[in-house]
Amino acid sequence: ATSSVIATSSSRRGQHTATQQHKSSKTALKQEARRHSSPAMSKQQLQKAALESSGVSYEESLLSQQLKPSMYERVGHDPGFRQLSQDFYDRVFADTDAAWFVNIFSSSTKQEAVENQYLFFVQTFGGPDLYRQKKGKYTRLAGRHANYNIGHKAAERWVYHMKEAVHNHHALKDDVEARDLLLKYFKYTAHYIVAASEYMRSDQLSGGTKI
Repeated sequence: ATSSVIATSSSRRGQHTATQQHKSSKTALKQEARRHSSPAMSKQQLQKAALESSGVSYEESLLSQQLKPSMYERVGHDPGFRQLSQDFYDRVFADTDAAWFVNIFSSSTKQEAVENQYLFFVQTFGGPDLYRQKKGKYTRLAGRHANYNIGHKAAERWVYHMKEAVHNHHALKDDVEARDLLLKYFKYTAHYIVAASEYMRSDQLSGGTKI
């Protein structure tokens, strides 16, 4: 009887995974069709689309990279950003209320995702160019995420977990300026990636399918 229950449970998990993969595949096909049928958007149009979705302008999103001392210093250099990324992905992979969201990251292990994000943050906010050293010169986020099933609902879920991680970070709890500017950057960027991914041509996508 116990074996039967386990087998049934395993079968249901397999069916659920297959359903999620099927939905992701259908969404990817729709995105690809939209790329071919829709006219390419200029950078200014994409920025406007991101503003409308996020409530944050392109100019506001850049302020986090213009802080003095830099965001890199204020968060705590490499260890500070590694802590932020670890906390963020701990929350993502434990998100039992949104299995569809966790499934987006299924091509990477949690530690792979932490490593890539942490390296990008260090480079973006005033530290050494660790992400470029690992990934090469092509570091545009929209291109690197265009192969994933990401929409505005996923962007909001991403921002939700990042906001929790930012507010929990020891170096940001009392640094209101850095915390607010960082969250503006994250919100704008998440929605910009979605807007850009919907209109990028296949030849604009970067290689790889790991976040």
